[in-house]
Amino acid sequence: MEDGRPLDEARILVVDDEPPNARLLHRALERAGYVNVVATIDSRRVAGLLTEFKRDLILLDLLMPHLDGFEVMDQLGQLVPSSTYLPVLVLTADVTTEIKQKALARGAKDFLTKPFDLEEVLLRIHNMLEARRLHLQLRKQNEELEERVRIRILELERALAAERLRKHRRGKDAPRPGDQPDSGLTHRDHHRLVPDLPSRPG
Repeated sequence: MEDGRPLDEARILVVDDEPPNARLLHRALERAGYVNVVATIDSRRVAGLLTEFKRDLILLDLLMPHLDGFEVMDQLGQLVPSSTYLPVLVLTADVTTEIKQKALARGAKDFLTKPFDLEEVLLRIHNMLEARRLHLQLRKQNEELEERVRIRILELERALAAERLRKHRRGKDAPRPGDQPDSGLTHRDHHRLVPDLPSRPG
């Protein structure tokens, strides 16, 4: 993912207060080959788990005690930079338009309806992880391009500064208006070089 890891090494967090659901999703993901899956039934742990390790995907129940899914997504909005694409897959038995709109407004990217169809779960998870990988690749390419542009700008600035310095030095060495060219000869030398002219007859 972020450091070029394959999809099966993506870091996935499952948050569901119902232990059977949390276990079901955890086992299904492990059987599908995902090796970095963490599940919790306490939504209050989400912030700490995100601080400990960067996540690539969050499966989030909506109806939970302590902090419901909407409150957790509000926390994510404060913890995760807006430029970071961290997909949230909402788990819910309530698929009303109002609930969907409310979840989407808080950053949810997709929905899974309870009871789960495990084949659909794995397909949606794979698609969201692919989208995250593409986002990370594009971000890396943009960062590399910005770095190349920055280096090129520095090179141009240095070249311009060097050219200005050369012009300044040439300007100092050029003769000023009114200056006589220096031939390197003294007055006595000039006298020796010019022959005496014969005097005119009186």
